[in-house]
Formats: sequence, C-alpha cells, structure tokens
Amino acid sequence: MDPGPPRTGPRNDLKTIRTLLPYLWPEGEAGLRVRVVFALMLLTLAKVTNVVVPIFYKYSVDALSGDTVKVLAVPVALLVAYGLTRVLALTFGELRDAVFAKVAQRAIRQAGLKAFKHLHRLSLRFHMDRKTGGVSRAIERGTKGIEFLLTFMLFNVIPTLLEIVMVCGVMWKLYGVWFALVTFLTMVTYIAWTLVVTEWRIKFRRIMNETDSEANTKAIDSLLNFETVKYFGNEEHEASRFDSALKGYEGAAVKSKTTLSFLNIGQGAIISAGVTGVMLMAAIGVVDGSMSIGDFVLVNAYLIQLFLPLNFLGFVYREIKRSLTDMETMFVLMKENAEVEDSPGAGPLVGNGGEVVFENVSFAYDSRRPVLTDVSFSVAPGKTIAIVGPSGAGKSTISRLLFRFYDVTGGRILIDGQDIRDVTQKSVRAAIGMVPQDTVLFNDTIYYNIAYGAPGATPSEIEEAAHLARIHDFIMSLPDGYSSTVGERGLKLSGGEKQRVAIARTILKNPRILLFDEATSALDSHTEQEILASLREVAADRTALTIAHRLSTVIDADEILVLENGRVVERGSHTTLLAMNATYAAMWARQQEAQQALDTLERAGELEEVLPLAANASAPKSAK
Repeated sequence: MDPGPPRTGPRNDLKTIRTLLPYLWPEGEAGLRVRVVFALMLLTLAKVTNVVVPIFYKYSVDALSGDTVKVLAVPVALLVAYGLTRVLALTFGELRDAVFAKVAQRAIRQAGLKAFKHLHRLSLRFHMDRKTGGVSRAIERGTKGIEFLLTFMLFNVIPTLLEIVMVCGVMWKLYGVWFALVTFLTMVTYIAWTLVVTEWRIKFRRIMNETDSEANTKAIDSLLNFETVKYFGNEEHEASRFDSALKGYEGAAVKSKTTLSFLNIGQGAIISAGVTGVMLMAAIGVVDGSMSIGDFVLVNAYLIQLFLPLNFLGFVYREIKRSLTDMETMFVLMKENAEVEDSPGAGPLVGNGGEVVFENVSFAYDSRRPVLTDVSFSVAPGKTIAIVGPSGAGKSTISRLLFRFYDVTGGRILIDGQDIRDVTQKSVRAAIGMVPQDTVLFNDTIYYNIAYGAPGATPSEIEEAAHLARIHDFIMSLPDGYSSTVGERGLKLSGGEKQRVAIARTILKNPRILLFDEATSALDSHTEQEILASLREVAADRTALTIAHRLSTVIDADEILVLENGRVVERGSHTTLLAMNATYAAMWARQQEAQQALDTLERAGELEEVLPLAANASAPKSAK
C-alpha cells in the first residue's frame, strides 16, 4: 500500500514539531546554533522596530497639525526617524533570513539524507510491499514541508504573535484597556476561526495527498513497464487507471478550494468588525478631545500593520498544517522498524576462506506457509554447489537469506564459522558477489554500472573486469564506448549484454563467495554457453553457489542439492543423482526431452528455409 498520512491532530502535530527540533538545534554544530540565536535576536529587533514605526508617524502628524513655527524642524526630524526605522525593520528582517538560510537548508539536507539512508536500511519485505512512487513522493513532500515550517513558523507565526502582544501593550499604555482588549479579542477570534476551519479542511488535503501519491505511483509503474503496456495494447487501460486517481484528486481539490472561500469570508468579516470597532472608539476620542489626530492615525496604522501579516497568517497556517501532514508521513516512514538489524557489538566478518554452511535452516515469509524446512548443506572454500528444483521450491529464498535480507526463523547460516547474525550486514554482503537472474542496471553509463562493484576502482581495473567478463570488445564497438548509456533498467542492452555487465561488476567487487541466481535462465542456448564460460572463469578458486532451473548448466558442480517443497530431497554429483533414478533423474529426462523437441523444431525450421531455395535452384529456366 502507498504510505498515506496517518490521522493528524494537535497531539500528532506537536509530536511532529518535536521530531523537527533536533534539526533546528543540531547537535555538534556550534556554528549553526550561533546562527539560530543570532537570527532570533534579529527577529526581535525587527519586531520592536516595527512597533516603533507608527509612533514616529503619530508624532509627525501631531506636529504638522500644531504650531506652524515647528513645521520646519520637528516634523522633518520625525519623518526622517520614521523612514530610518522602516528601513531598519526591513534590514533586520532580511538579515535574519540570510543568517537562518544555512540552518534551514542544512535541516532539509539532513532530513532528506536520513530518510534516504533509512529506506536502504529497511528490509526487502518492506520494499516488496510498498510502491516506490508513493514512497518517493512522501519523502519529497516531507523535505519541502520542513523548509516551509522552519521559515514561516519561526519567522512569521511566532513574530506575528509577538507583535500582537506588543501592540496590545502599547495601546493599553497609551489609550486604556478597552483599545487593547478589542484589538486582542479581534486577533484571538481570527486565529480561532482559522484554526477550527482549517482543522476541518485538512481532511481534503489528506485525500489530495493520497490520490496524488496513487496517481504518481501508477504513472511510474506504467512507464517502467512501457513495453508490457505496448505488448498487450493496454494504453487506454493505463490511462483509465491514471485518470481514476486524478479524478479523486480533482474532487478533493474542488472541495478544498470552496471551503477556502468560506474560510476567507469569515476572516474578512472578523477583521472588518475589529477594525471598525477600534476606529469608532478612536473617532469618539478625537471628538471629545481625549485623543489627537495623530492618535487616530496611530491606531489605524497599528491595525493595518497587524492586518497584513494576519491576513497572510491564514495562508501560512494552512500551509503549516499541510507541511505538518506531509512531514508526519515522512517521519512515520522514518520510524518504520528495520526488520533486520545488526546485533549490539556486531563486528566485521573475518577470515577469507569463504566456507558457507546452512545448518538446519527453516524460514517462512508468512508463518502460515513455510518456505524452507530444516535445510542443511555446506560449501567448502573454492568448491561449487548447485541448488535445483521446481519453481516455488525455495531456491531464491536461500540467496536472500545468505545476503541477510531476512533472518532465518530456525537454524543458522555460517560464513567461515561465524553466524551471519553476529557480524555486520555490510561485511557479510561485502564477502558475496551476486549475478542475478534479472540484472537491473542504473540508467547511467556502462562505465558507471561496472564501477558500481567497486566505486573507487580505476579505469584500467574496470576495463580488466570487462575483459574477464568478455564484454570489453562489445563496449568498444559502441559509438560512445564505456560512456554509452544503458537506459532505464538497462533496456538498451540485450539480456546477454546485461548479464556480462553484471559479471564484470561482480569481478570488480572481488568477493570470496559467488552466488549465481538463475543467471542464464532468460538467455538463448548460444549466449548461455558463452555466459557459463565466463562464470566458470570467474568462479575459479572461489566458493560458488549456483541456483538453477536448467540442469545442463550445473552438471559440473561439486555437489547438487535437489530442493522440493522447501526440503532437500536429494544431494550428490550429477552422475550420482542420475544413478539414483529419482527426482533429479526425472527432471533431467523431462528437460532433455524438451530440448530434443526444441532442436527438432529448429532443424525443421531450417529445412523449410533450405527446401524452397534448393527447388528454385534446380528448376528449369523456363519455369522461373
């Protein structure tokens, strides 16, 4: 399922904000902490200066309304002071943003990197159950939400609340409690209205996020399987699936927009009522002589000054709620437990022999359906063992357990005498080289894909690996050589070419254990023989496990295990197993019959091509 956001409420929002705080006050980053403190100081200076600005305006108006003798001196000084304070308020605000920019961007970078690393720590089970498009979109929205939340909550919401308190204090001091009370109640009512209505509207944003993730997932899945879509002519079917998700997004977006209008109307009514009330009180004060024209202007200036950020606060609050929803999805994803963890104090795998032992191993993806039961075998250093059996017998599960993508549910797996659960996963995987059945390449150059086996390798080492994998000549025949791109998932290369690239990067990795998981099952017989020759050359003097369906590819193995329903039912060399005349012998006979039938069809096809040519060549010229 796609990672849709969980229920969002005040408690979850506070938890999300607490999760974000360490990024705001990063441990061991003294320079960034100084920036945070300095930015808060500049924020305070900006707001204090902003509150002072209308006071200079008031005194300027009063001076201009009084004795004309003072017009040439006092008002000019006040107007200059008014202009300077406005410039200072703007300067402090811009400096604050400049100082804090590095803190915000570092937080985004660290959160994104932490999420990316965590996704790679999660088990194969998680990635098989989840859809990549939805997960990537959740991370993308979450990191963008961090930037918005840090910037606007810290430098818009909190400063605006601080300014409201300061303005109410000034008005109380200058004009009495009623002016302060009406102003304060107007702001509180506005904030409460915004909070309540936005909480109601957030469900539409959640639906929009879910349907957006669903649409993105379906689009990516469809484009990655472009050829399959074309094979079955299902373009309209894919478009219909995509449109169904877009339709859900459309409906939620319309509701979100209409309810936004409802929210804005209420906000406008509250602000208008508050401004009208305060201005009426100020007008009465001017009429009865208790207030001057400058006081009337000051009250109006304060209300306008508060109105602008409060009007913006509605948008900011909605966006903060959206950011919290997006971040909550990402943080929930980051709290997903890794199924396979290094044990406390686990050290690296030691030894270089490469002995592999499965000791009474049992495993089940689901406890209701065992996949392996009491499987035991050992592979001595430098030897080759083959594991064969019908589809679903548990062959590929053995490779996943050896790589420790999953932990066994019974028994243990040893490499050079060490239980792989007691050493680090990284060291286990470093000791094993894998050539899978379906080689998936990165959408990059051939050079990059081979170098992936050892990212620090030199060009000469990469070319040597390509020579050993018998792909160097092919690469050099391409117009761009090693700089040729392979396309999405390596689609520009044939199956055999992709396998050779996989072999080359495994050679470059230089592991002491090799694992071939049906590495030639998708290839034609000619290519298969070429790849097998490369594999035998690579496997020389290394421990090798070969998982195969075609028995002809493993007849040279030192030992062959026959797996059936998750159990080892036979073991021995190819000759021994044939002599037993049991499961393996029956499989061999069936495959030989199938191969003979295929060879007969191929010969018949060749004969059909040759006969018309021969008849045509022997026909009299008059018949031609």
